[in-house]
Amino acid sequence: MKRKVLYIEDEPFLGKIVKETLENQDFEVLWKTSGIGILQEIRIFAPEICVLDIMLPDVDGYELCRQVKHRFPVLPVIFLTAKTETADLVKGFEAGGTDYMKKPFSIEELIARLHNQFHLAEGKNRGAGIPAEEMALGRYLFFPARCELCSPSRTIKLSQRDMQVLSMLTDRINRVTDRKTMLVSIWGDDSFFNSRTLDVYIRKLRNYLSEDPRIEIVTMKSKGYLFLVPEK
Repeated sequence: MKRKVLYIEDEPFLGKIVKETLENQDFEVLWKTSGIGILQEIRIFAPEICVLDIMLPDVDGYELCRQVKHRFPVLPVIFLTAKTETADLVKGFEAGGTDYMKKPFSIEELIARLHNQFHLAEGKNRGAGIPAEEMALGRYLFFPARCELCSPSRTIKLSQRDMQVLSMLTDRINRVTDRKTMLVSIWGDDSFFNSRTLDVYIRKLRNYLSEDPRIEIVTMKSKGYLFLVPEK
């Protein structure tokens, strides 16, 4: 069965080349040049992954990514960007992106990143290291199957990366989770950029869990993270 890719790119020449090349590699590709109506397209096409150009003429790519991840929290999003500032890349991850590529990029690298995202998603769906139904974390309830973290005041929709990072921490509550192990397990290597990206997700989780001051994600220098959760 062909893997289904939603590709959002407004540059006609680049879009045509990427679409045709991916189709020659046995992907099924829906190529859209606009961000308008994308949520409906996802419902109809049911892609397994979204490749999103952040710089679209008719919609802010970051906001579109947030909308996509809110409605389809487990859909991986690889965002494409011509921007090189770290702040822009962090903004993309905070919007829900699961990976990024800087323009110009090679088709070979894109295909490798697509396969990596499929591999990560399959591992998550098999439930490796993820509790089956729900888990109490202080004042919170963590629902992996629903990609939700619920506090007394709100329900937080988790992205795929949020899920992976939180799941590894919950596997070792009140113990240290090795930083390099997290990087290799989730991103495939412990490069400097992936290390910075992990920092972004740790900050996000700290914010999500801030309603219970007893819960802490403590950075252990040169080691990893100590996830402190109160006993019932």
